[in-house]
Amino acid sequence: MMNGSENLPELNDAEREIYSWQTTVDGFGEEGQRRLKNASVMISRIGGLGGLVAYELAAAGIGKLILAHGGNLKPSDLNRQLLMKDEALGSPRINCAMERLKELNPRLEIIGLAENVTDSNISSLVSESDIVVDCAPLFEERYLMNHEAFAQGKPIVECSMFEMEAHITSFKPGLTGCLKCLYPEKPDYWQRRFPVFGAVSGMVGCLGAMEVIKIIVELGEPLFGRLLTCDLKSMKFQQVRIQPVADCTVCAAAK
Repeated sequence: MMNGSENLPELNDAEREIYSWQTTVDGFGEEGQRRLKNASVMISRIGGLGGLVAYELAAAGIGKLILAHGGNLKPSDLNRQLLMKDEALGSPRINCAMERLKELNPRLEIIGLAENVTDSNISSLVSESDIVVDCAPLFEERYLMNHEAFAQGKPIVECSMFEMEAHITSFKPGLTGCLKCLYPEKPDYWQRRFPVFGAVSGMVGCLGAMEVIKIIVELGEPLFGRLLTCDLKSMKFQQVRIQPVADCTVCAAAK
């Protein structure tokens, strides 16, 4: 997916020390860290779920984040949106998120858009990235990202949660089916506001960040074509295979 090691940015001494615990992971090493530094990741949105994806990627040393999230911070956001802070209530969420991420990693490049994904901005957002992470609460946005990621040949990581259940999968143009194969139409139960614990969105956000790292570095086995479901009430984890739809209007042409 990424460029050869000869084209990757070098690490400075400070970066070698900051990331020294993870560069000793088998199969990762300094080249893996350089791949992260070279990579750009788009995340929509950056609330309870996407915010944790962004935070973990910033901590891991990703080079660039492209973030899209509209609206101002509300009191009801604070139980799960850990990039936010109480004193920022009433201000744009994207500003608070960017500030918190830069506090953690001042070397991080961030492009922040104070808008949600739309027909008019999705093409440019995806074009800036190597990989897309979908954390949007609305299926209209999810379908837009799915379509554009496949059109541009970019992998996409899908994360979602409800109450104490979490779902995560990954798609890759030319290799797997897509979101439309999994959900040909928006599920009836899917609503803009839903019950959730912040710890559930945080858990799947961390899994999403790890999935991004694996795809960028080509480490381990990403969830390509597999849906992982996590029921935190019973601590049961299951995987199911996602079958591509032969005549899918989104992904069939990418094969």
